[in-house]
Amino acid sequence: MIGYVTLGTNDLEKSTAFYDKLLAEIGATRFMQDDTFVAWATAPEQPSVAVIKPFDGNAATVGNGVMVALFVEKPEQVDALYAKAIELGATDEGQPGPRGSDGFYAGYFRDLDGNKLNFFSMVAPS
Repeated sequence: MIGYVTLGTNDLEKSTAFYDKLLAEIGATRFMQDDTFVAWATAPEQPSVAVIKPFDGNAATVGNGVMVALFVEKPEQVDALYAKAIELGATDEGQPGPRGSDGFYAGYFRDLDGNKLNFFSMVAPS
């Protein structure tokens, strides 16, 4: 159901460099951009993630309680993507691991602007 998510940034160049490297790990590439935003997707018809300078010209701030969750197929991908995010300068918000008993496996981090994201997979309970 999600078409796209935008994350505010105060440093478009630094933010796009972070997401170019991180999202390349899941095959996402830039598919739209202009002077104020860049969007990545694995295909044009798939949901996308974008970074954007706020339209109102004010500083970008982090939304309390807002998080972007990005689905991947396997827990090993969650581990690798979380590690890549941390390597690129993200901060830990919850190391990868199972959450609850329904097969949900996730790793949480904040990007360079403080936006909270996670990579997650749904795996069969052991």
